[in-house]
Amino acid sequence: MKVIQISKNGGPEVLELKDITLEKPGNDEVTIEHKAIGLNYIDTYHRSGLYPLKLPTGIGAEGAGIIKEVGSNVKEFNVGDKVSYAGTPLGAYSTHRNYPIKNLIKVPDNIDLEIAATLMTKGLTTFYLLHKTYPVNSGQTILFHAAAGGVGQIFGQWAKTLGCTVIGTVGADEKIQKAKTYGYDHVINYNKENFSEKVLEITNGKGVSVVYDGVGKSTFEGSLKCLCVRGMMISFGNASGALSPIDVPKLLQPKGLYFIRPSMQQYLSTREEINEGAKILFEKIGSGKVKIEIFKKYKLENVIEAHKELESRKILGPAIIIP
Repeated sequence: MKVIQISKNGGPEVLELKDITLEKPGNDEVTIEHKAIGLNYIDTYHRSGLYPLKLPTGIGAEGAGIIKEVGSNVKEFNVGDKVSYAGTPLGAYSTHRNYPIKNLIKVPDNIDLEIAATLMTKGLTTFYLLHKTYPVNSGQTILFHAAAGGVGQIFGQWAKTLGCTVIGTVGADEKIQKAKTYGYDHVINYNKENFSEKVLEITNGKGVSVVYDGVGKSTFEGSLKCLCVRGMMISFGNASGALSPIDVPKLLQPKGLYFIRPSMQQYLSTREEINEGAKILFEKIGSGKVKIEIFKKYKLENVIEAHKELESRKILGPAIIIP
């Protein structure tokens, strides 16, 4: 099998393609032949060391494929099953791998495996953001940053099915129309306009109930400004850099704001939680209420190029790696 590994932290050049021999699956594992691998911004955090890992290590937290072998204790999965997963242990950047069944999901027949490979991280992130971290209600106005990105594409459509008015931000004019096709009612280029002022204008000075911010440092204070009294700031990513220490009396106290920093592990740590999210996610996709358009496909040997384009914000939507 072929696998991407890192032996040191750094830029995309530390990603190494290696040939290894795969062992038999453990008692509670299955061997998966990957058909597609999800490309996610968090992969760059693992590679760079922003989220430290014990080295050397594989990389990649999301994949979809066909089961080729099952461990001795595995009862609910069979050879030939279509499956997908997201989460630890890392190592999705590979042609084949052994993976514990704890985080594994069966993919319905009507869902393509290339689509499934884009869904488990981005789709389940959208699920916990909208249904668990801050369960939205119909009629609420909410704000999502990076509306034309991979999570943004799913989030906008999903939020509209829940009856929300959705404001999105993008970093370039050419992304505005694309974001609107994903269900956003208003789209703001935050590099040309003061997005917090624009949000307050859209909401007649009231502000939004919640901000979902995966951009990080560059949007943080502006996000707080456009929240309503007792609004919630959800910071779930660092695309523009890690957040500075928060001055609570200055930034949160005046409007009684809530601040939370969630991750998938806190909401999708059990098989029951994963199954709940996946069921709703596959229903959204299968019904056509949420449509996925894969922006670009990369070969496994071109993963350095993929990371360069990911970090330069050239990827406008879900992207996958084909082993």
